Amino acid sequence: MPYPDKVLGEDEEVVRHLHPHWLTVFWPVVLFLVLVGATSFGAALVPAGAQQGTWRLVLVAAALVVGVVFVAVPLLRWRTTHYVLTTHRLLFRTGVLARHGRDIGLSRITDVSFRQSLWDRVVNSGTVSIETAGEGGPTVFSAIPDSEGVQQLLNQLVEEDADRRASRGGHPADPHDAWDPHDAWDGQHPTERF
Repeated sequence: MPYPDKVLGEDEEVVRHLHPHWLTVFWPVVLFLVLVGATSFGAALVPAGAQQGTWRLVLVAAALVVGVVFVAVPLLRWRTTHYVLTTHRLLFRTGVLARHGRDIGLSRITDVSFRQSLWDRVVNSGTVSIETAGEGGPTVFSAIPDSEGVQQLLNQLVEEDADRRASRGGHPADPHDAWDPHDAWDGQHPTERF
């Protein structure tokens, strides 16, 4: 499913759209299968009699409550959590009823790293940490599929964004390049060009 175009700028394109790793929904799916089996087995064990229908209904109602809390909610949380890499920023959106979001401009990203345990390497998952200019600590995203590939892609997008800004007369591609008055190519200080 493509990310809604209404949140994108006019020259912004989605490069990659991710949800948390599929293992985050593994146990809810297993629980669903066990719940269906146990409920069916339990309904078959209810002794025949006048109350059989009532007890089966109570059993099914209890299974539905457990299913909603421990199966449906995690599945909806997984489905409504989005990590979207675009040509200009990283968008994070999460929430089923109440929504939470964060946008990080590529120009603000100073460092991207990833971490994988042995199990994460086996299932191709991991944690991605993003350091941004002007923030106290890193923004950490867990259970990211192909975390190493995401880290490399983010670094590439940051470089391309810096090159694009430099070609438009924006900030220099290398942040260590300082304005030198002897290099006044147009006779103006960089801040006077805007």
